[in-house]
Amino acid sequence: MSTADAPLPVAPPVPGAPPHILVISAPYYREVVDGMLNAAREIFVQVKAKLQIVEVAGAFELPQALAIAAGGREPFDGYIALGCVVRGETDHYEFVCAAAMDALMNVAVAGRLCLGTGLLTVDTLAQAHARSRETGANKGAEAAVACLRQIALKRRFHPA
Repeated sequence: MSTADAPLPVAPPVPGAPPHILVISAPYYREVVDGMLNAAREIFVQVKAKLQIVEVAGAFELPQALAIAAGGREPFDGYIALGCVVRGETDHYEFVCAAAMDALMNVAVAGRLCLGTGLLTVDTLAQAHARSRETGANKGAEAAVACLRQIALKRRFHPA
């Protein structure tokens, strides 16, 4: 299934108190990432989530920020990571994409974190815009829904 034919995201029910979410944003491509952030906010409003947003320099810093925040004093129910990497003329794209995605997964699994990932890895900026526009499917909204589903799952198996 592609983004084009995916159903529009809707917040799933989340039992308990409204979730506290940290959004980690790497706005190298500001318009693209802001489009995903706005769509994620719309999902989080549906469950009255409390949001905090931090910005990092780029995709490499997303997993580092996730690890730093997860080890901090402030408890979060979930996290989303938003960013965009566009293929260039060198191997840098492959290294950045693989390292960032692997590290995000490793931090999330090791810390049993509820993470929604909205790190676009695209060939062109036009593809990124298509996945972050205001109307239709949006990868930021999908990351928010994924995060909320993980929170609901965690609350089911690990009630407070």
